[in-house]
Amino acid sequence: MSIIKLSNNGVKNATAFGSITGLGSMVFIKKLTASSSATLSFVDGSDGVVLDDTYKEYVFTFNNMHPASDFVNFQFNMSTDSGSNYNVTKTTTIFASYHNEADNSSGLAYQASFDLAQSTAFQPLSFTIGNDNDQSFSGSLTIFNPASTTFVKHFISTGNEYNSNDFCQTSFSAGYGNTTNSIDAVRFQMSSGNIDAGDICLYGIA
Repeated sequence: MSIIKLSNNGVKNATAFGSITGLGSMVFIKKLTASSSATLSFVDGSDGVVLDDTYKEYVFTFNNMHPASDFVNFQFNMSTDSGSNYNVTKTTTIFASYHNEADNSSGLAYQASFDLAQSTAFQPLSFTIGNDNDQSFSGSLTIFNPASTTFVKHFISTGNEYNSNDFCQTSFSAGYGNTTNSIDAVRFQMSSGNIDAGDICLYGIA
């Protein structure tokens, strides 16, 4: 058995995670800010958005996505026609850990009602977000090689929400867009009502 030593100078000299060299850097591309917005969409070639073969990996970060409606899901879909349709066929999986403020309910559970099996519907990245002033969802979504015309489009998302029943809930979702066409647009929305506030940033991984 061999032992791998952390001898890389970038690792030894790092003072923060973001300063580690040689692991790929996040290149900021675009920020969208919600203000009673029905949807937030990132379309390649539109308003400075890059979502093509420039990078093999793209990361969206969500900062305090606050819904206008109570008990709703934050969700996304992909497009292969520059946003004319957001209807990529997906097979997905999602589970969550949870713990309430009253400290009398906690657990880890698969969320079968929120997964998809060869469906074109929007995929929830979180669920049951509350719309109290202090409730929101934050997290990230990574899409791998969206410009590929050979492979399906894998994605992974993790986030934490303050839900409508005063639970801390962490959601883990993943899956693939079952298409070998390139993905050139991604849309985010709530399952009902507007995105009252929050921002989404897009990064490419160099």
